[in-house]
Amino acid sequence: MLIIRKYVEQDAREIWLLFFNTIRNINRHDYTELQVQAWAPDSMDLFIWNKRMIDIEPFIAEIDGTIVGYADLQNDGLIDHFFCHYQYQRQGIGSALMAHIFDLGGKKKINSYFSQVSISAKPFFEHFGFKLVKQQSIDVKEQQLINFHMQKRV
Repeated sequence: MLIIRKYVEQDAREIWLLFFNTIRNINRHDYTELQVQAWAPDSMDLFIWNKRMIDIEPFIAEIDGTIVGYADLQNDGLIDHFFCHYQYQRQGIGSALMAHIFDLGGKKKINSYFSQVSISAKPFFEHFGFKLVKQQSIDVKEQQLINFHMQKRV
């Protein structure tokens, strides 16, 4: 059974590994090896990662004690992180996280959502009514990565 709960500090390592492995196994189909290595480096200072997670306050999708995804929603409508475990793709986890975002956004009276979406995630966000605002190229550790600024108005 899928539950969605708040992030706790003890999640830091597992969330980092989910982030790392999803980029290295899923996003590698749309980005070069050097790009995914820059985006998800071989090591991460868990203190820095945990601080970042505390700052964005993600919520965690969990099945039987296994973390299978995470996402966040900022007060201005930004979805900064949205990741589903690479071994749990196409099982409804992303849909459950997006439904949670929209529910939370409704309670916060958010009328416009936006995100910087990878090539890999673009079709998923389009499925939920997000529209392309612009394609952009971002610098990540001396690599240029294409992503998309997408928005959904309520």
